[in-house]
Amino acid sequence: MKVYQIGNEAGIDALTLVERPEPKPEYGQILVRVRAVSLNYRDLIIVESNRTDSNSHVIPMSDGAGEVVAVGVGVTRVKVGARVAGTFFQDWVSGNINAKVMKSAMGGEIDGMLAEYVTLNQNGVVLLPNHLSYEEGATLPCAAVTAWHALVTKGNLKAGETVLILGTGGVSIFALQFAKLHGARVIVTSSSDEKLERAKALGADDTINYKTTPNWEEAVYRLTDSTGVDHVVEVGGAGTLQKSIKAVRYGGYISLIGVLTGFGGEINPQPILGKSITLQGIYVGSREMFEAMNRAIAHHQLKPQIDRTFSLSEAKAAYQYLKSGSHFGKVVIQL
Repeated sequence: MKVYQIGNEAGIDALTLVERPEPKPEYGQILVRVRAVSLNYRDLIIVESNRTDSNSHVIPMSDGAGEVVAVGVGVTRVKVGARVAGTFFQDWVSGNINAKVMKSAMGGEIDGMLAEYVTLNQNGVVLLPNHLSYEEGATLPCAAVTAWHALVTKGNLKAGETVLILGTGGVSIFALQFAKLHGARVIVTSSSDEKLERAKALGADDTINYKTTPNWEEAVYRLTDSTGVDHVVEVGGAGTLQKSIKAVRYGGYISLIGVLTGFGGEINPQPILGKSITLQGIYVGSREMFEAMNRAIAHHQLKPQIDRTFSLSEAKAAYQYLKSGSHFGKVVIQL
């Protein structure tokens, strides 16, 4: 079978397409014929920094969907022919995250989904909503679950609350869709007026171009009658967090999800204390969250936003496209 693996050197160009034997499911495992995978910013970080425990030859990418073609002894959760997506953390079924869970992150600590066939633990998959294609289902495991965890599971989002969403990447667009599904008001920032128009088409109530309005946190405050938003989906990291702190209301929530502005910088804790802000780190979520989210997606017939689809042979181009920041929503590779 064809499979990509991370090279000995860091960088997209070090990704290598190789042939490996088709894996066989062991006890409690299933064999999935992968139909589609989707890219996350984490996948780019891993390839460019070569951050894997074994340092090389790991199969990249956490997110994928496909068809169960064989099951091992002891498998009871799914049957041959089932349409499934893998969970980001193979060992996080429910409860709180822990050190054991962290070691089961696909595409980094263990092999990921960028292969024609993969074996997964039967407890590390969910059934796809019937109305979604494999390509759409492949967008869910990381970005969608992260947004759901932030706003619904931990954020306890309520109708009428206001959500500030930074950017228009995968997590941000799912956050927009879930916020509108729950009856919230949504403010979206981007450097592209074209992307902001697309966000409006998905239901965004207010938009701010942060290039033409560099003090966007002040604009957010004005839009909320000098109160601030209830929730911030913070994907920028240290470079935007201080502005997000200013934009959120007293007692509001900031979900720290991404590091698009890098890993450096210093944060002044005083306004976090002074405004009694709940600052929560969100690292994807459990299978239980995934399944709850899928029930909502199925009920509302929600459709993920796929910006562009590449073929397996174009995997490196898909990574480069994600790196360019040109995408709106998700970037997908078909197998």
